[in-house]
Amino acid sequence: MSLLARLWPHRARNRARVEKKKAPTFALPAVHWARVAPFALVASAVGALAASVGYALDRPVRRIEMVGAFQRVSSIDVEHVVRERLRGGFVTANLDTLQHAIESLAWVDHARVQRRWPDALAVQVTEQSAIARWGESGLVNARGELFIRDARHVPPELPRLDGPEGSEHQVSELYFQIQPRLLEAGMAVSALRLDPRGAWEVVLANGVSVRLGRRQLQDRLERFLRVGAPLVASRATDISYLDMRYSNGFSVGWRTAGSPGQATGSDDGNQHQKRDQDV
Repeated sequence: MSLLARLWPHRARNRARVEKKKAPTFALPAVHWARVAPFALVASAVGALAASVGYALDRPVRRIEMVGAFQRVSSIDVEHVVRERLRGGFVTANLDTLQHAIESLAWVDHARVQRRWPDALAVQVTEQSAIARWGESGLVNARGELFIRDARHVPPELPRLDGPEGSEHQVSELYFQIQPRLLEAGMAVSALRLDPRGAWEVVLANGVSVRLGRRQLQDRLERFLRVGAPLVASRATDISYLDMRYSNGFSVGWRTAGSPGQATGSDDGNQHQKRDQDV
């Protein structure tokens, strides 16, 4: 017996009780196997049944059905890509992988792949819509994306866009902005160019060139649409170009020798305007 227990026995007993209360106890919950076993057996049976059904349904894909009209896209090329990338059977085939593979083909904008019972895949393709050429043989869609750099067939009626590498979206955005307004005025864009220095030029379908330069692009566009476009509409056969790179006017280059060589017009009727230094 310790000295503490001999001298103060009641304190020793109290201390033993406190230490006994502080001692942690761990116990695992009791598992009633008799109750759990039936549920485990049912779950195992359901999983085995699902696996058996999936295996039975996962038959080989025997047919590729094409849905919709194919104009620019070859249905033969689409079927070849599907069969080349197809892994697994009717149930286990990865439709997302097949969709991405089809969308990598030229002229394919979107693709959708669905299962058709009992052993077929249906493929629906949405083709790209070209709204303009890019350079000699590129094509740009309605989102301003260059989706083909070297097209075998370029529709000649499409307007031509040009610009430095990576400027496709910028040039397309300006085209989308001015084309509707020109159509309202009875004109259309034949070409739109952005040179490496950042200067813009619009060529109309009637052959007239509109030089916009680098600065005050929106102001110069508005000035052309307000004052220059009516002049072009009335005398398109006589005009070679309009130079909008002036503070509040423009100059006209005439086709014929009998016309004024460098007539200058403006919003307020002044006949001679100072050309901007940084055009």
